[in-house]
Amino acid sequence: MQNEKEKFKKEFIKRLVKFSVSTIVFAKKLRKDRNLWSIADQLIRCVTSIGANVVEAKASSSKKDYIKFFEIALKSANEAKYWFIVIMETVKSNTLNSEAGKLLKEADEISRIIGSSVLTLKGKRNF
Repeated sequence: MQNEKEKFKKEFIKRLVKFSVSTIVFAKKLRKDRNLWSIADQLIRCVTSIGANVVEAKASSSKKDYIKFFEIALKSANEAKYWFIVIMETVKSNTLNSEAGKLLKEADEISRIIGSSVLTLKGKRNF
């Protein structure tokens, strides 16, 4: 069981890195429109914050501290969803809209995983 948890954690961190890299590549395309520069920057900050906080949680000194890092990661994931929706409402390119939609879906899945983890860590999970 412990081995499966460790494997899941490693795979999840790889997934977060891939999500960060995909978002950075996407943001580079957004920067072709001057009006979207600040949104692209904010998107990169919140998406990369998700993985950074999940990784940082590993070095926390208490369960309370560990949970706090996951809560911050969850807030960043929710913020990312907001920015992807704003982008989808703003850009006219079908290609960019499609990409934003895929990234939004990934942000939603990641936020659900982190949210579930927070509930479990807090002992508020109904099984």
